[in-house]
Formats: sequence, C-alpha cells, structure tokens
Amino acid sequence: MTSDHRHLPAGAGADGAYDLDIGPERAGWTYSSLRVVTLRPGAAHTFDAGDSEWIVLPLAGGCTVTTTGDGGGEMTFELNGRDSVFTAVTDFAYVPRDARTTLTSPGGGRFALAGARCERALPARHVPASAVPVELRGTGSCSRQVNNFAAADVFACERLIAVEVLTPGGNWSSYPPHKHDEHHAGEESELEEIYYFEIAAAPGGEAGLGYQRVSPSREKGTDVLAEVRTGDAVLIPDGWHGPSMAAPGHAMYYLNVMAGPGPGREWLIRDHPAHAWIRSTWPGQDPDPRLPLYEAP
Repeated sequence: MTSDHRHLPAGAGADGAYDLDIGPERAGWTYSSLRVVTLRPGAAHTFDAGDSEWIVLPLAGGCTVTTTGDGGGEMTFELNGRDSVFTAVTDFAYVPRDARTTLTSPGGGRFALAGARCERALPARHVPASAVPVELRGTGSCSRQVNNFAAADVFACERLIAVEVLTPGGNWSSYPPHKHDEHHAGEESELEEIYYFEIAAAPGGEAGLGYQRVSPSREKGTDVLAEVRTGDAVLIPDGWHGPSMAAPGHAMYYLNVMAGPGPGREWLIRDHPAHAWIRSTWPGQDPDPRLPLYEAP
C-alpha cells in the first residue's frame, strides 16, 4: 500500500494560525504532535497545552514565552533563537501539560511546537543553546549532524523525544533504514514519529529538495517515497524509515518528534537486516569535512 496521506506537502497540514498542525487525531495515532507557527514582527500567539507537554523551538527568529508555572503562577523565558535552522543551535522552552502559553516576537519569526500526550505536568524550563549536545553520526556520504536538544538521555520530558538532524548536500541520513514500531525490552521502542523538513536554498537562491523513504515493516504498513521541500512533513506510525536524501548543493534539515506508550522514555531502534552491514564500514572513516555545519555556543 502506498501511504500517500503520510506525506504532507507544505501548506497541506495548515490549520488556522498554524502553517502545520499535526495532532494525534489528524495523524491517526495516540501521542505525537507538531505545530509550526509564523509570527509577524510584534505579533503574539496563545495556545493551551491541554493533555500534552510541549517544547517551543525557534526555527527562525526569537520570542518571549510566557507560560503557567508551578502553582499556577506565570513564568517568562526569553528565547534568543537563530537566523535559521542552518546557522545555529537554538535555545528552547519546555511547557507543561495544562498550561496556557503565549509567544510574542518583536522581530517576527517561525516557531515549532513539538508535543506529546502525557500524564504528568513537569516544571516549565528554559534551556540555553550552549547546553544542547551536537553529535556527528556516520561517516563519508552517510555523515550527518544531530542537535540532541530533547533526546531521551539529554532532557527530561514525560514522553516527548525530539532532535534536529542536518545533512550536507549529497549525503544520506536516517541510514541504514531503521524502525521503532514495536516494544521489545532493551532492543526496540514503540514510537510514533514526525519528520518536518527545511531545505537550504542554493547560493543563487534556488529552492532545494530532498527525498524521504519509508518502507513497510509489516503487511500493509507505511510505504512512502516522497520528494520533500521546505515546510513538508512525513508521518511515520510504523515502517523502516530512511534514507533521507539531500540533493547535491542543498543541505537538508529535519526535526524529529517522537512519543509512544512504552513504560520508559527511550529511543531504541532496529536496523533493516538487509542494510545494517553499512555500519561496519564506518570505523576508520572520517565524517564529512563539512560537518559540523555549526556547534553549540
């Protein structure tokens, strides 16, 4: 089965104030959410967390985040943000479930709200860009950069796991293909995942593109081969996902948002058995010299 509805071209997932609004109901699953909102200079946006925890992540620009804190009082965080996802690591804010939150952006910008349904309300927090670990994965043409801002072993959430991946033009990431659609203790997590893409323009300003593959891991599973551009999203409830292919001359960015029902918050993956051998070729090879595109300050 070709799961065309799992690829949302830019604008196809828009709703109200949001350029992209993916919630459990729309995705047909239980936990993971992603919203993207663009604010004009001086504009504000208010949202209710409801039954989900959220991370406010600047994609371009900065903002002030005012949210309900412990005991019902307000807390305010200033997010410096960044010029774009291709220029710098960003600071971010965590918003607990049941909170009301307002984003205000004097200079305008674009902001991702990564969310997950959860049971507990953890404290609202701000994390500076300097605290975000930047990791290089793979070697050669499989090299990519991962900004582990809300990785399972880095930042405390109830269920939400989120990272940023940057792939230089011509490289493959999310490779070898892997999956996390079943719970096997100590081996594989069950996680619903959203990929949100931005593609760097060429020096002359030409818009770029990339490709995303998801192949079935079960009968009638998710089957996607999508040409992706800035603002696109791919929903992955199951299946072997990867590679994510960056066209030559155009670096690829994607935001991964994950959550699931497992008893512990962990990211455990199983490589596709036909392609897992590629990892054995990495020792002794150097990462792509273009990486990292940037480091945390």
